[in-house]
Amino acid sequence: MRILIVDDEFTSRKRLITFLSEYGECDIAVNGKEAIEAFKNVWDEGDFYDLICLDIKMPEMNGQEVLKEMRNIEQDRDISGLDGVKIIMTTALDDLDNIKSAFREQCEAYLIKPVSKEKLINTLKELGLLK
Repeated sequence: MRILIVDDEFTSRKRLITFLSEYGECDIAVNGKEAIEAFKNVWDEGDFYDLICLDIKMPEMNGQEVLKEMRNIEQDRDISGLDGVKIIMTTALDDLDNIKSAFREQCEAYLIKPVSKEKLINTLKELGLLK
């Protein structure tokens, strides 16, 4: 599995890498612009991400904007629905507006920080990324 972890906070990135590195290659982006660049670069290399863990509150471009842009990039490449990358919002924001907005822009899951390994692995299983 190829994974992109997008978070401006070191501790959160390290935690997700610790949880996910045994399941695949983990790339890192520390802000929204880096995330979009990494997403495009992987496509240009002929590869793709299976999973993106995406924080909302970040500099440069917030996670909601990144999510929307990634789905637009997929749409431009005729990728939609179940064929798209699985995006899990991993954020401290637990308000209804952010949750609704994330699902409206087609995230697959929304986990509140601190994310536990058990909850993350269960979510990956629900999304069909792990057995």
